Amino acid sequence: MLGMCRGRRKFLAASLALLFIPALTWIYLSSANFTVKPLPLSPLELQSSALVGAAGEHQALELRLRDTEDRKHDQRRDFSPTPRVSTHGSHHSNGRHGNHLHTHSTEEGTGDSEAKKRNVASNSSDCVRQPVVNKCETIHIAIVCAGYNASRDVVTLVKSVLFHRRNPLHFHIIADSIAHKILSDLFHTWMVPAIHVNFYDADELKSEVSWIPNKHYSGIYGLMKLVLTKTLPSDLQKVIVLDTDITFATDIAELWVVFHKFKGQQVLGLVENQSDWYLGNLWKNHRPWPALGRGFNTGVILLLLDRLRKLKWEQMWRLTAERELMSMLSTSLADQDIFNAVIKQNPFLVHQLPCFWNVQLSDHTRSEKCYKDVSDLKVIHWNSPKKLHVKNKHVEFFRNLYLTFLEYDGNLLRRELFGCPSETDHNSENLQKTLSELDEDDPCYEFRRERFTVHRTHVYFLHYEYEPSADNTDVTLVAQLSMDRLQMLEAICKHWEGPISLALYLSDAEAQQFLRYAQGSEVLMSRSNVGYHIVYKEGQFYPVNLLRNVAMGQVNTPYMFLSDIDFLPMYGLYEYLRKSVVQLDMANTKKALVVPAFETLRYRLSYPKSKAELLSQLDMGTLFTFRYHVWTKGHAPTDLAKWRTATTAYRVQWEPDFEPYVMVRRESPEYDRRFVGFGWNKVAHIMELDAQEYEFVVLPNAYMIHMPHAPSFDITKFRSNKQYRVCLKTLKEEFQQNMSRRYGFAALKYMTVDNNS
Repeated sequence: MLGMCRGRRKFLAASLALLFIPALTWIYLSSANFTVKPLPLSPLELQSSALVGAAGEHQALELRLRDTEDRKHDQRRDFSPTPRVSTHGSHHSNGRHGNHLHTHSTEEGTGDSEAKKRNVASNSSDCVRQPVVNKCETIHIAIVCAGYNASRDVVTLVKSVLFHRRNPLHFHIIADSIAHKILSDLFHTWMVPAIHVNFYDADELKSEVSWIPNKHYSGIYGLMKLVLTKTLPSDLQKVIVLDTDITFATDIAELWVVFHKFKGQQVLGLVENQSDWYLGNLWKNHRPWPALGRGFNTGVILLLLDRLRKLKWEQMWRLTAERELMSMLSTSLADQDIFNAVIKQNPFLVHQLPCFWNVQLSDHTRSEKCYKDVSDLKVIHWNSPKKLHVKNKHVEFFRNLYLTFLEYDGNLLRRELFGCPSETDHNSENLQKTLSELDEDDPCYEFRRERFTVHRTHVYFLHYEYEPSADNTDVTLVAQLSMDRLQMLEAICKHWEGPISLALYLSDAEAQQFLRYAQGSEVLMSRSNVGYHIVYKEGQFYPVNLLRNVAMGQVNTPYMFLSDIDFLPMYGLYEYLRKSVVQLDMANTKKALVVPAFETLRYRLSYPKSKAELLSQLDMGTLFTFRYHVWTKGHAPTDLAKWRTATTAYRVQWEPDFEPYVMVRRESPEYDRRFVGFGWNKVAHIMELDAQEYEFVVLPNAYMIHMPHAPSFDITKFRSNKQYRVCLKTLKEEFQQNMSRRYGFAALKYMTVDNNS
């Protein structure tokens, strides 16, 4: 009997141990900030746990729980389509209770305890299914852009978005006429799959906001985000609005998914302003617009357009602006002041975004509290007039990240989104069809393919401002160049005071080098009538005739002088050509005015200031007729012997291989794109002018001089590569046959041209 009682006591003690040990373990883990659910133990585990000591058992359970939770977390991360969304999503929305904003919430990441809270919340959020963006869901992005500089900024912003994106994108760009021209050409030639772009005329919207005085450097365009509900399509329900000085460091889909977290009447997603501006303590008598706490920054906005329209947003912001302007007189931070004034009166409208969605890099901000690690960064906002020169402890890192996208090869972003049906792009389809018809086994395949290559083009890379003269005699100098001829720009600007249109063949990185070079040149910066048009590198050939066509396409004067970058026109040639327009009745006749070409072998030349001085240098051997010793045919028809004594313009006839430099009307034919690199690129164009019955008239007192330089890569290939020369001959024959078909009997003379020239 006694033995039986003792047996029951042992059984009871063992049972109590089995019940309390897991419970104690769970309590311990909870107190250690692990918000995980205790896992039920199997009978086998229960039996084994009774055989070990309490300390050993507790340690084993803790390790097992940790390992299980880690494996579950890794599985969720591996199979989630947007893992970073689920990682950072839930705890930030919990930083708000109702309509009360907590400026001291954990999302600002201050201190070790704050970091622990963030980790706890993040881990607990993993237990809840997070909303995700469907693989092929289109993300809508709105940007206000005006002018030349802002257009460059937009390109960098778009690159950063495209680099990370996995969804189709639809850009809604509110642009002035300048930005519209630049960006429409850029997107058209960029040909990025699964991208749609709509433009909205910013100039038509000026009347909507012009009544608001604004001191901000963005001017009237800085107020246009206020009218997006009215501007964007009525069936568009939501949109992400971005400033042009934004850089993305993550997939924009992670931001798009935040719309699912809006509750109640929340219609605006904004990040708290990270400076003390709206606290009113930056200087004595500093009086900012009213704001809720620190206020909000409008560099990144999530707009629920359908709800805003139902709330009569237009009326709401207008009434608020009118009331505040009675005492404030003007805005200091453009639309941001008015957004904050509205939120101050209606705090229920705003959903506060975690501050890493808008890390603001202006002076004296709290941006450093938004991140602990590089992986925390999502959106960088250069919202200071100083831009890259802003004061920040980690500005070097941010600057390098920005420069990465600034110089990133945009051609690499032309990648397909597999599995997502895209709208039919007829231009792309036609291009693919044309390329598929080419024979890849043809030894000249690469030459033929280059003719159809679409080069990404950024026209008016720098500020351009020029109105042609009213007398319809104005002339633009047209030329093209690559990085190795950049040093010629200043000299040409000194010799030619009229408008210039230049096409530059550069990589993305070289384009930034050119920008720094131009901005550091007093000569170039003093000229606003020079249009720089970047054609981005692609393929193995120098597309010389495409470049010429791009430069010609941006001419806004009635006439253009077709030159090359390594020629210096005589001083005063601009005015001389304008006078010749009248004297030779260019408006009513088809003429190509020939400017005789000379060359020097001296890098330092005392440039002749008159025809008499030039003839003297010719006689002394300082100057020569251009290419007389290697390519006599090119300029022989100009008849330099006659030019020496001529006092009036004289007509010359076309001859095979004639390639003078001419001034023609803006409507003259383009250059033939089949000719790339070196050989026959100008010859074919002059032949085309002759076929269209242009008269070649030599000007008696005009001249230009070719300056010495190292041989180009293309001429080296021509001289050293037999196949290059064979393909050039083939292209010449095909061009001549095309001329015969197009111009009939009149073009028979072109068929007799010596193809060995």
